[in-house]
Amino acid sequence: MNEKPATRLRNQIEEEIATGVFKPGDRLDEVSLAARFGVSRTPIREALQQLAAAGLVEIRPHRGAIVSAPDPKRLIDMFSLMAEFEAICGRLAARRLLPGDEAALKETLEACRKAADSGDMDVYYYENERFHRAIYVASGNDFIAEQATALHKRLAPFRRLQLRVRNRMRTSLAEHEAIVDALLAGDSALAATRLYDHVAVQGERFTDLIASLNRAAAE
Repeated sequence: MNEKPATRLRNQIEEEIATGVFKPGDRLDEVSLAARFGVSRTPIREALQQLAAAGLVEIRPHRGAIVSAPDPKRLIDMFSLMAEFEAICGRLAARRLLPGDEAALKETLEACRKAADSGDMDVYYYENERFHRAIYVASGNDFIAEQATALHKRLAPFRRLQLRVRNRMRTSLAEHEAIVDALLAGDSALAATRLYDHVAVQGERFTDLIASLNRAAAE
């Protein structure tokens, strides 16, 4: 079945939000987007409404659609919930890991390693997405995997900003390696703890994220 125009546009705009083309606080002008994509304003409006329902965009009176920039407390709350989702998936995956799951984890970890070695933040970002999705699948719980994926997408622009922090790719890779070690060892408690700590934004990481947000807004 062919993808509806609004859905296709929503995916394209979502991708550009996630990759930083559109930054938190940017206005998404219907007329400009319609001209750029060669469509009428109707599918653009529908796409923006879909993005608003997903929490990536806010529809504001007299201003239109704005790329969501939640206040710091709400952002930390979302990361805390994301960390809980990841911990649950890791706990389940450590107990339920199948040979195919193990192969996917090793393959995505190696892809993350190659991206980090190349220093390519964009490639690492995408391989990191694949790595986390492999853990969701390995959990064997489709519902929690769906919820984790949805929030993962919601936080995409902010997770990408974190990679700007110096040495974050290398640190992230080391954390991935430790997570895989725990999963392969079948240690559900350790896997859950390592995944929670990997995703939660606390202490210095909170300060780094807010600094990155401020820099993005100024660019």
